[in-house]
Amino acid sequence: MSGPAGSFTTEPITPRGVVGFAHASVLWLWCGQLVAASLVALALLWFFNSSCVPAVDKAIHNLDGTGEIRSGELAWHGESPVILAEERFLAFDIDLNHTGTLHCTSDVQVEFGRDSIRVFSLLGYADFYYPYNPPNETIPVSREALEPLWGAWLPELQAVLVAVILATLMLLWNVLGTLYWLPLWLAAFLAGRELGCLASWRLAGAALLPCGLLLALGIFLFDLGFLDLVQISFVIGAHLLLGWIYLFVSLLFLPRRDRSAKAKQNPFLRA
Repeated sequence: MSGPAGSFTTEPITPRGVVGFAHASVLWLWCGQLVAASLVALALLWFFNSSCVPAVDKAIHNLDGTGEIRSGELAWHGESPVILAEERFLAFDIDLNHTGTLHCTSDVQVEFGRDSIRVFSLLGYADFYYPYNPPNETIPVSREALEPLWGAWLPELQAVLVAVILATLMLLWNVLGTLYWLPLWLAAFLAGRELGCLASWRLAGAALLPCGLLLALGIFLFDLGFLDLVQISFVIGAHLLLGWIYLFVSLLFLPRRDRSAKAKQNPFLRA
């Protein structure tokens, strides 16, 4: 395929390729969005398996005591405070009273207290309280109870993670495309560019595809250690700005609107 309508087949992440999606069908746009969303889902699944799963495995393996959650509280019969696992991104510890004596170098620290789970990060901390359960319905907390449970639920968690990411990104990009199409159409009209209403919606949706590719690349680099938590935060913010940049740069690759008009014949003149 050649020309603007087929540019997306050879250069999908360039402004010319984004304009090519505007002249393609909606099905082609959704296929492109699905590919970009799949790359983001693959990156997050890679990150989950390499940076989160090993920390959870180590934390469960290092549970030397036993306990149970009863009436919304953790009854722990073991050492406290104690660090269960500490990886580059994720750490787990038990501190029943949240004394603040345990400080991990991980980006995220999950601390199990008596009545809540406290999550520390760059932005501070937040408490998540245990769900209330009747005294006669306890939730066991031990290595023997959690290892088979974690092993059984891990594939389901991975599948749910991928499905949620795909559904969220597809919905988000189509909603943003719907919000962007009118300003984009007005900008094209004022700039004298040829762009219909439906083509404007497709172009707005296609401009978000490079954002997904940038996000996937940032996640891979963060998992490999080339980016830290602050830098990946900037990448997340930049991937939103990138969509606006593609929107307005793509206007330069649209054909100009024909301003010439046919001269009207004077009805009072005889041929």
